[in-house]
Amino acid sequence: MSAQQSADIGVTGLAVMGRNLARNFARHGHRVALHNRSTARTSALMAEFGHEGAFVPSETMAQFVASLARPRRIVIMVKAGEPTDAVIDELVPLLEEGDIVVDGGNAHFLDTRRREAALREHGLHFVGTGISGGEEGALEGPSIMPGGTAQAYRSLGPLLESIAAQVDGRPCCTHVGPDGAGHFVKMVHNGIEYADMQLIAEAYDLLRHGAGRQPAEIARTFRTWNEDRLNSYLIEITAEVLGHTDAATGRPFVDIVQDRAEQKGTGRWTVQTALELGVPVSGIAEAVFARSLSGSVTLREAARELPGPTETWLDSAAADRFAGDVEQALYASKIVAYAQGFNQIQAGSAEYGWQIAPGAMASIWRGGCIIRAKFLDRIEAAYQADAQLPTLLTDEYFRKALGEAQSAWRRVVSTAAQLGVPVPGFATALAYYDSLRAGRLPAALIQGQRDFFGAHTYRRIDRDGVFHTLWAGDRSEQER
Repeated sequence: MSAQQSADIGVTGLAVMGRNLARNFARHGHRVALHNRSTARTSALMAEFGHEGAFVPSETMAQFVASLARPRRIVIMVKAGEPTDAVIDELVPLLEEGDIVVDGGNAHFLDTRRREAALREHGLHFVGTGISGGEEGALEGPSIMPGGTAQAYRSLGPLLESIAAQVDGRPCCTHVGPDGAGHFVKMVHNGIEYADMQLIAEAYDLLRHGAGRQPAEIARTFRTWNEDRLNSYLIEITAEVLGHTDAATGRPFVDIVQDRAEQKGTGRWTVQTALELGVPVSGIAEAVFARSLSGSVTLREAARELPGPTETWLDSAAADRFAGDVEQALYASKIVAYAQGFNQIQAGSAEYGWQIAPGAMASIWRGGCIIRAKFLDRIEAAYQADAQLPTLLTDEYFRKALGEAQSAWRRVVSTAAQLGVPVPGFATALAYYDSLRAGRLPAALIQGQRDFFGAHTYRRIDRDGVFHTLWAGDRSEQER
């Protein structure tokens, strides 16, 4: 093999994520081919980080492809959508049967399915790969969720596993399933992330505007929580953000940031896909809507003078007890959010024939990714005990935890309503929990209403068949 064809893997698209992934590969002993549409980024990487490992820079796509050993393994790290398609269109004529193209961006899984089918016609492997961990994770060890064929993973997997985060000696990377499975799982991961962040924000709001605590004190509370069952990256960074003081004003940092949360779309995709699959992910949906509401500036300004409760604070003794209740409510609501996300993964897997192992997803999320948490060990154990678990809520550990938390959970939601502190995440999680355990739901009435105005029919509890009542007539029942 010539020196020009010796790179183990190539990365095209050298913005921060692509650059850091390339450096991560090189740091782990892999020879890395580099390409970027603008050669300035390639040159900058070589000038600043070329000493970190073996890099093979190229100025053109043809040179880049020629520098790779067969089967070629190429990671695309460009903006999702048309830019990704443009890179693929440029690459495909240069590749040969058996080569592997990896999309490491935040692509929609349906786009990944389309691309995988198109490249398969050319004898190429397309591997849609979710990568979580942000800029730091890309460099130090992310959680990696590759889809594609098992054959592609046999060639690509060892490289990805070598750069992934490691927990208890295991890489946070595994073959998720065929075609769009990797990007589907990453999408749901991001949806869970939305819900988790919203719940944490509500816990802060309750302690701030219900219990009357200041950000520095709340930061200490979160640090304490991070030492126990809520231990996670998001709880850790929440304490850091709340404990930070703005240098320009001397005020708590959280008080000088505009209260408008932005989003890049993956949470919205999660909810849209859940609706299409018929899977209730109310916690994720409320988190997406909460971000949308926070950005509805005109609407919020118009409604600011709406009347609210006269009681707005707890007394000091009640506030101390309340903090413990909030921890319980946060943990219980978190269980519900993750349960909904894993239900969506199971539903997507069944719909598209992916055969995703939910326990394996919990395992690879334990490190590297944004939602990494001690809590995920429990989820992995639950699915190891029962791979067909219908919901995490019925697992023995989680069932017990929810039972122990429910009194505090209900107190938090009711207290929040009395004080006028919005907790859509906590409230919808509790409503979901109560809906699942209800013997009968009011959906029976809804079916009656639908049959009344639209003759949409209904089913009975005492015999098989589909029925309609002649509401405008003698109200006799007909079997349809």
